[in-house]
Amino acid sequence: MTRHFRVIAVQPKWHPHDFTSDGAFRAWMRAQLDMARPHIRRDRPTLVVLTELNAMPLILCGASWAARLRTFSQAGTLLFLARLPGTLPLLLRERVSPARALQLDGTWANTALYLHTCRALAREYGVYLCCGSAPMPRLALRGGRLTREPGTLTNQTVILDPQGDLIGVTDKIHLTPDEQQGGLDLTPGRLEDLRVFPTPVGDLGVAISLDAFRADVIGRLEAQGCTVLLQPDANGSAWTAKEGLPPDPAHLRDQPVAWLESSHQVTTTSAQIRYAVNPMVVGNLLDLTFDGQSAITGRPEDAPAPRHYVLTDPRPGFIALTPWVEEGDPDTLRRTGEHLAAHSGHPRENAYRTDVLHADLTLPASRLPQPPRTPHENAVQALLSGEAAPPAAPRRWPAVITALLLTVLAVRRRKR
Repeated sequence: MTRHFRVIAVQPKWHPHDFTSDGAFRAWMRAQLDMARPHIRRDRPTLVVLTELNAMPLILCGASWAARLRTFSQAGTLLFLARLPGTLPLLLRERVSPARALQLDGTWANTALYLHTCRALAREYGVYLCCGSAPMPRLALRGGRLTREPGTLTNQTVILDPQGDLIGVTDKIHLTPDEQQGGLDLTPGRLEDLRVFPTPVGDLGVAISLDAFRADVIGRLEAQGCTVLLQPDANGSAWTAKEGLPPDPAHLRDQPVAWLESSHQVTTTSAQIRYAVNPMVVGNLLDLTFDGQSAITGRPEDAPAPRHYVLTDPRPGFIALTPWVEEGDPDTLRRTGEHLAAHSGHPRENAYRTDVLHADLTLPASRLPQPPRTPHENAVQALLSGEAAPPAAPRRWPAVITALLLTVLAVRRRKR
């Protein structure tokens, strides 16, 4: 039976205060589904796709003071010290970096908050939900209890059905420098673990951000019968800057030119992957800048009207595309990108565009079998359904934490 369905890509704008409490995070996530609500179809299945790393800033949860600092690196350092009774044992026992220890220290609470929030939204809005992606541990069930693989923290996409049940999980394979040591220090996923999930809204394959540029990832998804590529994205630089990971460092291209080599190139050249959904988050997180243009792409015959990223020529293949904040000549656009960026001091700082894209798509009935769940997916489903709960949080030493934080701040003031 032919599948008729709608896809929705949400381009939200985040802010540090969205992550300082459980309630703030739930409100921010709900706001994205509220943006999508007018476009949800009741006469056919709807897939809503959210953005990459949309729970990463939950390291700020419970520390509103950290959201007022100037840089994310500074916030991470002070949070590590403030949470030393939890972070230091992790650093020593699991032999991880301070950045990974800080994230692992809050991983049970933040993972549960993220998954339960997404499950509630998928059920309330009645949609298939690609939750975006988030740094999460690799879980397992042992004797009915949740455990995690020591030291492991991957950039994971979780896909839920309208009942809030798990369809599948995908790890990011190719990490950017900001996700490697010296940055978030995440664990790369394994190419052999990539799978395709047949659903009423397409045979879904996930290529998180950089993975959508990589031939090994796309080739593996094609070989497994992917028809709809999901590319959750968080581009951590000005959209009109030069590319950050050039194949030829001697010939840097404008970033939107490089972006044509992800979802757009896949769907306009692949004989297997028919559509792609690429939502991109925007906004400044302390000193970090995120910008881009969200898109839904297909074959040229699916979208013959020429459209374009800024700084590129119009071309077919864009079924839906978010305009950038303005049009203009290249020099003007580059200046605008600098004005929008974090700590620019310009009146237009952080004045990015939010948007919601939608498209009604058609595919033949799927012939793919549902892949068996991995041990990690079984554990994620148990957490989602409430069949298993995260371990209780260890007791902390509030007085020691407060004293450490005040000492660090006092030392910093004396150095100025």
